[in-house]
Amino acid sequence: MSTRPRESAPTGPARANRRRRDTPPPRTGGGEAEVLRGFLDYVRESVAAKVEDAPEPEVRTAAVPSGTNLLGLLNHLTFVERAVFLGEEDVDWQTTFRAAPGESVSDVVARYRAAVEQANEVLDACPDLSAPVPRNHSNRRSPSVRWALTHLIEETARHAGHADIVRELIDGATGR
Repeated sequence: MSTRPRESAPTGPARANRRRRDTPPPRTGGGEAEVLRGFLDYVRESVAAKVEDAPEPEVRTAAVPSGTNLLGLLNHLTFVERAVFLGEEDVDWQTTFRAAPGESVSDVVARYRAAVEQANEVLDACPDLSAPVPRNHSNRRSPSVRWALTHLIEETARHAGHADIVRELIDGATGR
């Protein structure tokens, strides 16, 4: 007989309805660019999926003392995509972790997906991973495409992990 305390999370059908099927990492081609882009798209979709059907007002409610919330995480990642791949500057990074009060979940998700699409257009034009990310209007030195891809995988995956925890705290939803 087990003496472990029972979990307080939802159980039975209520919990089962909130579980997502876990999507395994992509099986990409063997080239470095294909692998990096495949994993970046994988973590991008994972984090967007955590946010797009999250309930209001919980999606913007701080789940931990730092103030982290689902909508703020995706809003931040939108600015990261735009800064790294599109060369946008002058970002107050602390403010990117909050979505504007009037913005809906669908607004923030759509803006993120649009930034990803624009970033992918830039990446499609960059066959050489060691070349700098092209920037039209930046005075700063551009990182290599390889560095930019690796950084975005790291940044997006880190915040996808945060989103996993926050979403489970909100309604028990798990999986990618």
